[in-house]
Amino acid sequence: MARFHTLRLERVSRRFGRHQALHELELEISGGEFVALLGPSGCGKSTALNCLAGLLPLTGGAILLDGERIDQLAPERRGFGMVFQNYALFPHMTVRGNVAFGLRMGRVPKAEAAERTDRALELVHLTEHAHKRPGQLSGGQQQRVAIARAVVLEPRLVLMDEPLSNLDAALRLEMRAEIKRLHRRLGLTTVYVTHDQEEALSLADRLVVLRDGRTQQIGTPEEVYARPANRYVAGFMGYRTMLDAPLVATDGEHAQVDLAGTRLTGLDRSGAAAGGRVTVAVRPEDLDVVAEGGAGLPARVEVVEYHGRELAVEAALSDGRQVHFRTRARLAPDDEVRLAAPAERVLVFAADDDRTRTAAANPKAVTAS
Repeated sequence: MARFHTLRLERVSRRFGRHQALHELELEISGGEFVALLGPSGCGKSTALNCLAGLLPLTGGAILLDGERIDQLAPERRGFGMVFQNYALFPHMTVRGNVAFGLRMGRVPKAEAAERTDRALELVHLTEHAHKRPGQLSGGQQQRVAIARAVVLEPRLVLMDEPLSNLDAALRLEMRAEIKRLHRRLGLTTVYVTHDQEEALSLADRLVVLRDGRTQQIGTPEEVYARPANRYVAGFMGYRTMLDAPLVATDGEHAQVDLAGTRLTGLDRSGAAAGGRVTVAVRPEDLDVVAEGGAGLPARVEVVEYHGRELAVEAALSDGRQVHFRTRARLAPDDEVRLAAPAERVLVFAADDDRTRTAAANPKAVTAS
């Protein structure tokens, strides 16, 4: 398999008319790395992938492979493999024919092509289905064919565009494990596009979070999950409760915040002066119901959803704003509770924090007093 040391995107941009779909993306990928481009629809992640693949020309910047520019090369000359969201299989060909198609187009000798096709089918556990056509396969099996077709070419880079979005929940979990296994076993370098943060966290060595074509944060899954760079990243990474509050006092490191009549003390990430507005962010799984008489935010339960061992609960503070939490306590609508979270699990941002950062920031803790 062809190898490389470094793939570098230097200020890569793509414009469609007056719309800037991708704005000066800077990213360096090492050989063997798994990088996920993460964000909602329209954030620029698929545009970036298509620019890498050569399916879209750049309107600015450059792509370099081990120091040599490749952004002006045709897609077939880049040596990359592609796995599409809709699989893009040939319905009239057998599984074996689909997997071998690229080798045939590349004029690989028949004996070698047959050996590589057999090996690829074995890797994705489809040997016994080699004679079938795509329409006779399940969605998961079709996705395995698409993956085999990409890796049989022994590509320098594998590009995956939302490859699991058409599968049901159980198949997504199965295929996630399969993709990770193949990545490690074959020593692949992979760029993976997804809108699913759980998928990205479980698969990638590094995440690139995008918004409106701009990079918001680049970091390991742990960095992006535990130390989101701004409130946009925090919201995308599962901080469902995000509440604006006045900043009562700050010394630049510690802050006192008034939230629905409860004074909160924590580390200040907002950069705001006393009297300014901040946003308090916390994940549902990090809010706990405290014992009767304990300190915390008073709230009234409004919606309870059964999730097996836990309940997912939406409750209202005294000012009517919603908070979301998970608990094993048996709660019902109209129950009164008090909520608290470990200091290191609650983040405080400036209320207008839409700044772009590529380095992981330190978390800011908040405690109820």
